[in-house]
Amino acid sequence: MTGNEVPRLDDVTGARQELTVVLPARLRSAPGWPEGPFPFELGSRRTDAPTRSTYFTPASARALYGALGRPRRWHLPLDVKHDGLRLLGLELLRAATARDPEHALAVLHFTVERPLLPVLRSLAGRRPAADDEPVPGLTGPFDPAALLAGIADVRDSATPFALARPYTIAFLTPTDRHTPALRVSPEEEVPATADRWLWQLASRSNSADFPLAPETAAAELKGAVRISADWSALVLRQGAAFLGHRPDTGEGDFFEFGALHSRTVYLDALLLGSLQRDHIDELTDELSDVFTASPRRLARRVATLERSIALFRSGYWRQHLTAHGPANELLLAFQNQHRLPARFTEILAEAADYSRLVQTQESQQISGALGVLTILGLPLGTALGILQVLGDQSVAHLCVGLGLSVAATVAALTTRYGRLVLSSLRGGESGR
Repeated sequence: MTGNEVPRLDDVTGARQELTVVLPARLRSAPGWPEGPFPFELGSRRTDAPTRSTYFTPASARALYGALGRPRRWHLPLDVKHDGLRLLGLELLRAATARDPEHALAVLHFTVERPLLPVLRSLAGRRPAADDEPVPGLTGPFDPAALLAGIADVRDSATPFALARPYTIAFLTPTDRHTPALRVSPEEEVPATADRWLWQLASRSNSADFPLAPETAAAELKGAVRISADWSALVLRQGAAFLGHRPDTGEGDFFEFGALHSRTVYLDALLLGSLQRDHIDELTDELSDVFTASPRRLARRVATLERSIALFRSGYWRQHLTAHGPANELLLAFQNQHRLPARFTEILAEAADYSRLVQTQESQQISGALGVLTILGLPLGTALGILQVLGDQSVAHLCVGLGLSVAATVAALTTRYGRLVLSSLRGGESGR
């Protein structure tokens, strides 16, 4: 490459390259692994569950790490090298929902020693740029089915909650030769080429796969999170990326801490977004099932739906999860990519409509019951009142009065008002 040639991201191997892959899985049983998230270490800092919990609200921490006696997350250290990738370890996060108690998320942590973008493109199912280019990815010793054998089954894309492709979180820092990613100075804005690289890493695509239209590029990239002058992040539907904007000087550089955060706190913010998305998907399914059963079961269905919404709001729905600003911004970016706030607002509005419908139905049934009592009681009360006024003690006359009152009641029930009363009592539509 000449001094004036701009390097293509397809050919770039950064100074520091980390990759996290998230896959939906079906948990067979709790693994016999150590409990808690993968405890990455940097100096004296160990990112175990107690340390990470200090970044999050208690409800968010319980969703991500579990509670005493109720573990939700396990990890397994590994050291497997293959085809320029090194697998550092696995994590499993129990992500059970009411309808899918075995749902889980598997997390694989890699470092990458070859150009990162081709690896991401392979995980996204894109064709190699060259016919003779090897296809890296989750194959061979990195096959999740083999890594999780007997513990969890990796779910195919046809099942509910499954992603079409693995969700990836890429971290890349440049050397001084990677000028497209570098700020001229900390006071200067990042060049447009840096955001294009960030987009390619997050979207797992190059300019041939998905060329950004100049008219929409600014809108597509406006969601980039400027964590500091040193680095930025971008969250899309199928992936997220972190890109440095100054040369990485190697061991002891701040980017060691940045890489640690991308694997821990920032990963957990995105995992919480995934949990929220899965529960909102399930609530949407519950809404669509409300009217599939008998109308008489509508109240029970709506009550179950309202309970599911309350449990979700108390346990998972957070838009402010930590005092750590970038983690909040990443979560909000994930939510916006999947339209989670708008979808949850629609769920609340639709559930409120169903609740009003149930209240109306119950009011009609109460009115119907009162109407039946009126229809039954008025003729009988009239007949007994007449006999009492006349002072008639004859049993025969009493039976005649009762018979006439029953006949009058039956006749009243055959009228339009009577049919309305009976229909209201049943909770159905009136006969006409």
